[in-house]
Amino acid sequence: MARAATTTAAPAGGEKPRPKTVEPNFEPRRVFAFMAMVFGMFMAILDIQIVSASLSEIQAGLSASADEVAWVQTSYLIAEVVMIPLSGTLSRVLSTRVMFAISAAGFTLMSFACAMSSSIEEMIVWRALQGFIGGGMIPTVFASAYTIFPRDKQPVISPIIGLVATLAPTIGPTLGGWLTELFSWHWLFLINVVPGILVTTATWIMVDFDEPDHSLFQDFDWAGLAGMAVFLGALEYFLEEGPAKGWFDDELIVATAFVSIAGAVLFFWRAFTAKRPIVDLGAFRDRNFWTGSLFSFVMGIGLYGLTYLYPVYLARVRGYSAMQIGETMAVTGVCMFIAAPIVGRMVTKVDPRIMIACGFAGFALGTFQVSQVTKDWDFWELLVPQMLRGFSLMTCMVPINNLALGTLPPERIKNASGLFNLTRNLGGAVGLALINTLMNDRMDLHLARLHERVAWGNVKAEEMLASLTGAMAPLGSNASLAATSKLAGIVRREAQVWAIGDVFLALTFLFVMLVLLAPLMRRPRGATGPGGGGH
Repeated sequence: MARAATTTAAPAGGEKPRPKTVEPNFEPRRVFAFMAMVFGMFMAILDIQIVSASLSEIQAGLSASADEVAWVQTSYLIAEVVMIPLSGTLSRVLSTRVMFAISAAGFTLMSFACAMSSSIEEMIVWRALQGFIGGGMIPTVFASAYTIFPRDKQPVISPIIGLVATLAPTIGPTLGGWLTELFSWHWLFLINVVPGILVTTATWIMVDFDEPDHSLFQDFDWAGLAGMAVFLGALEYFLEEGPAKGWFDDELIVATAFVSIAGAVLFFWRAFTAKRPIVDLGAFRDRNFWTGSLFSFVMGIGLYGLTYLYPVYLARVRGYSAMQIGETMAVTGVCMFIAAPIVGRMVTKVDPRIMIACGFAGFALGTFQVSQVTKDWDFWELLVPQMLRGFSLMTCMVPINNLALGTLPPERIKNASGLFNLTRNLGGAVGLALINTLMNDRMDLHLARLHERVAWGNVKAEEMLASLTGAMAPLGSNASLAATSKLAGIVRREAQVWAIGDVFLALTFLFVMLVLLAPLMRRPRGATGPGGGGH
């Protein structure tokens, strides 16, 4: 198929020519260029979680404290969450080709710098830059999917986007643990270098989706950018560090909350008063977009929250290594691969709202099953919940993307894509904060109740202690102390299991609420053009 490009002739009167627009088509060159961009997005999303299973190795390698090494993860998240909504404006100013190539090249360079870091301070700086620069790839791919391909090809493209966006964070900890165990923590970053160079080259040579509009720089909203950076950066820090620091018991967390509020005031004031705001919030007037963003927010809780919760149980209760955790959780990734083509066909035949409701119902069923977890659960007990999670992720993701972005006018999609992806990341941040807070609170409650039950005078507790003391008899005079310590460990393990079950039950109620809200979305009445739909 020949490339179908239309260039608007320069208007009379010396006016500036309007940027070239490219008609949607499905030619091989464009598909190849887009797939290169998708792989770049995969690397950027993967790096959100790839270090999570290997922080202890990085800590040892860089002689860092536990508080310092946590910033290897936090700095990336804070920087990325600022870039994601900014990417829409930058891609219009620079063009998709330049924006994505710069993002891919910068991400690759920062990955190499992270691998070569000799101190924790260097690592944190490079990770922040890696997250900020690489964050521009994620929404750019989403926007391109809904503007450069005809609507009748969306059932092919949408599952690919959905699979990458959900699979990458799911397998991140597994891949990270595997690389660290087989090689070293440096390979968490070196693995990006060769693919990053290939993605950058392919994007620069083959992407021709649009033209830059440098005139947007004339009214660039620097105040709005500053407000957004402070608002989102401080909010991400607040959510990341709040659970560990006791929320408002910590002065720095309180200060961060006020800084975030001040940034939010400045950002929203500029968003509604600036001639060309840094982020166009007008997309939220579309019912499908704001409901889709709400679903994306909750899906972020399910995506990142469950990716966190399962390893917590397997590591703290079952004592699994990173490799064992990866092998146990691989079921979810396999189910997502199986579901992708099925969902792609279903999305053209089934009301997307029904698919969304079924997806969140599957989430709810899976989390309800795990709410009954015990200390003895292993691969086979977790098999069905993880299968439900994998199929549900794809069943939700594709129709949510299509309804939220695929029914917007093409000129709104670049900005809207940044906002839409931001909601998923913020959902993950809020979800992890709430999960950690709830888990800590419930564990304290269960510990208090269990301590009452194993106090002196409780016959069963004294019998167990006597049995443990007998088993520790070879330790001589230390047998009693060792038995008491062993009993305390059993109590703590049981409290941990019950707390994890409580969190899964809370997530069940959240997903059920989303099932009930699915009818709020409006099914498109039919395609009215590329990327557009009836409203």
